[in-house]
Amino acid sequence: MKVIKYTAIVAALMCGAIPAEAADWSVNEVHYQIGELKNPFTDTRTTTHILTFQHASSWRYGNNFFFIDMIDDGKEDNYNDTDYYGEWYSNFSLGKITGADLSFGPIKDVGLIAGLNVAGDANIRKYLPGVRFSWDVPGFAYLNTDITAYIDDSDVAQGDSFMFDVNWAYPIDVGQQKFSISGHVEYIGERNYEQAGGAKINGHVLAQPQFRWDLGHALFDTQDQLYVGIEYQYWNNKQGTNKDESVAQGLAVWRF
Repeated sequence: MKVIKYTAIVAALMCGAIPAEAADWSVNEVHYQIGELKNPFTDTRTTTHILTFQHASSWRYGNNFFFIDMIDDGKEDNYNDTDYYGEWYSNFSLGKITGADLSFGPIKDVGLIAGLNVAGDANIRKYLPGVRFSWDVPGFAYLNTDITAYIDDSDVAQGDSFMFDVNWAYPIDVGQQKFSISGHVEYIGERNYEQAGGAKINGHVLAQPQFRWDLGHALFDTQDQLYVGIEYQYWNNKQGTNKDESVAQGLAVWRF
């Protein structure tokens, strides 16, 4: 049933993505990751497989980004048991909407962002309205700072909080080889469960940089289609516990 639900969600998101002819640009990717991820509630590690569909696009008034993960650790412990997790962010560029030049200093644009986070087994829903600052920094394909509310609508109710996120992509050429470093670092503030005696959920820092090598370019002279590399994950106070995680995961990416 979970696999059917996951497939339906992916299909809906793919159909809902802005068509290529309506977008300034559009990029879709399928990721496969494998690594020894920690269950912070039992403090044990299990080989975990993650299959991700990711979409990014730019259109007349802004840009969109979403991903959905299907996660399976092969261990029936009610944690990452063929579960799914997804995030969607739509940014509305105030510069594009107004036609005005909103740049100042290293900031090239300001936008209003609306986000949604959902998780399957945990029945989590979060709404993230806020503001985005887009930076003009030499060498970066993009560099953004997002500051949002973190509004809870989960089945197991939590208090509201805030999120601070930096996300980027930085291409690197070394001789004939093409590499990139992309990802994000987020901080989500402390909050409490509204039940269970108001137990505290610790604020956390989550960093997920990807280090990619353009394998398609190296082997077949076909650029920006097939990548391999690693995703490093550092998670302080993972999922609001007092457990930390530091792990490198194998990564393969097909872009289309």
